[in-house]
Formats: sequence, C-alpha cells, structure tokens
Amino acid sequence: MESHNQTIAQEFIFSAFPYSWGDSVICFVPLLFIYAFIVVGNLVIITVVQLNTHLHTPMYFFISALSFLEIWYTTATIPKMLSCLLSEKTISLNGCLLQMYFFHSTGISEVCLLTAMAFDRYLAICSPLHYPTIMTPKLWAQLTLSCCICGFITPLPEIAWISTLPFCGSNHLEHIFCDFLPVLRLACTDTQAIIMIQIVDVIHAVEILTAVMLIVMSYVGIVAVILRIRSAEGRRKAFSTCVSHLTVFLLFFGSVALMYLRFSATYSLFWDTAIAVAFAVLSPFFNPIIYSLRNKEIKETIKKHMCQAKIFFLRTRDLT
Repeated sequence: MESHNQTIAQEFIFSAFPYSWGDSVICFVPLLFIYAFIVVGNLVIITVVQLNTHLHTPMYFFISALSFLEIWYTTATIPKMLSCLLSEKTISLNGCLLQMYFFHSTGISEVCLLTAMAFDRYLAICSPLHYPTIMTPKLWAQLTLSCCICGFITPLPEIAWISTLPFCGSNHLEHIFCDFLPVLRLACTDTQAIIMIQIVDVIHAVEILTAVMLIVMSYVGIVAVILRIRSAEGRRKAFSTCVSHLTVFLLFFGSVALMYLRFSATYSLFWDTAIAVAFAVLSPFFNPIIYSLRNKEIKETIKKHMCQAKIFFLRTRDLT
C-alpha cells in the first residue's frame, strides 16, 4: 500500500479513558490503591518466604517467584494508566511496543510458572515418597528460569513483526494499554494486518490451551489420588495445599481466555475494557489475598512478624 502522502503515526492516543476530570479522579484513586496493594502485598509475601527457613520449600519458592512476576506484570501497564488518567492520554510507538513486550513476557512467564506449580502439587500428592528427591532446589531454580526464558522469548517475534508495520491511519487506540489486537487494527496494511491478527490469535490459543491442558491433567491425577485417601481429614489436608493455586489459576485463565480465545468475535469498547481490567488489574489484586488468607503458614508467619514488629516499636518508644 502506498504511503508517501500519509503521515506515519509516532504515537497513539488511548481512547478508552474518561476525558472528564471528575471521572478520571474517580478511576485514579481506586487504581492507585490497587497498584500499591499489589506491590506491597507481593513484597510482603516475598519477604516472608525469604526470611523464614521453614518456608524454603518448592511451593513457597514458586509462590514468591509468582509474586515477583506479578509486581512487574502490573508495573508494565498500571503506572501508565495512572498517568493517562491525570495527564495526556498518549504513548509513543516505541513505548507502546515496549509495554506490549513486558506485559506479555511477564504474563507468559506467569502462565508457565502456574503450570510448573501444578506439576509441583502433582508430584507432592501423587508421589510423596519420591518428591524430596525429585523436586530439589536445583530443579526449582531450573523450572523458574525456564518459565522466565520462555516468557521473555515467546513475544519477541510478534513485537518485531509489529514494529515493521506502518501506522498511517487513525492513531486512536481503543484500549487502556497497548495490546496486540488493538494495535494491529491501526496498521495501514490491511491484508497483512488481518493475517497477523489470525496468526496472533492462533499463537495465543496454543499457549493458553497447552498450559490449561497440562494443569488440568495434573489436577485429574491429584483428584484421583485424593479420592483414594480413606480419611476425610487426609483428603481435606491434601486438597487444601492446592486450593490457592487452583483459585489463582481459574481467576487468571478465566479472564485471559475471554480476552485471547475469542478469535473473530468482537466486543464493545466497554466489555473490552472490563475484561482487560479483570486480567491486568483485578486478578493480580486478588492473588496476594488468596495466597495470604488461604494459606495458613503464610498467614501465621505474617502475624508473627507483625507481632514482633509491634513489640520492637513499643520497646523503642519506651527507650525514648
């Protein structure tokens, strides 16, 4: 397509944000609270796991790694959302590509890590005698590193491909952050963009369905073993170690599937925005709550450290 009489867009304007100051402030305040909670909550989980040797197990190692990824996953989008709510609703083309890359690389890393956590739970429940010899600290590190390598390599071809496209039409991006499909819709090369959208749809479907299939297979094995446990207390205790992971899996993959497994289906701007908020903001918001409130050991450890901190401050006040 000839573009010598057209201006190539060097920035995009987010059109999904409210333009009135009052509505922007109403959205800004809860979003700022949610982001602060996500960062602080996940830092608390990481710190608690690192400071307590009895939590140096595969399950808690993966939880702390997931918390670390959650911080960067949300940092890829939420600070820019906050900025757009109070100031210019624009982002440069390069900034948009970087945001897409880091959002998807950390997101895919989380998907891989949730799959590794399902594998860990499967080994712990289905092969308890061999579990300590199989799931060694070296394997924890290798699995986590592999998840991150997979996450940070997978989006590179898509980002490189999109960076070669000309954007010479409208620069109004109908979304709250840069994502593949909204950006591709603004490309000038209609035929190539349509093909790319279809390819991106297939790539996302393969990634999501592969992870879901592996996790479901793990839980089928776990449920089969739990049902063979004779005592109700034994079944409850075995299943309780999986509840947090299963809840996070359903919450995260449910919203991601709505966004990336729709293929040719289209939603209104409102529903696109609502789904994006669900998996980019609300899902990470609930994860620290799920892992702290639904996990007895983390909850008790946090309480212990809070009591120690309270005693320390009281003693310091008395000394002064």
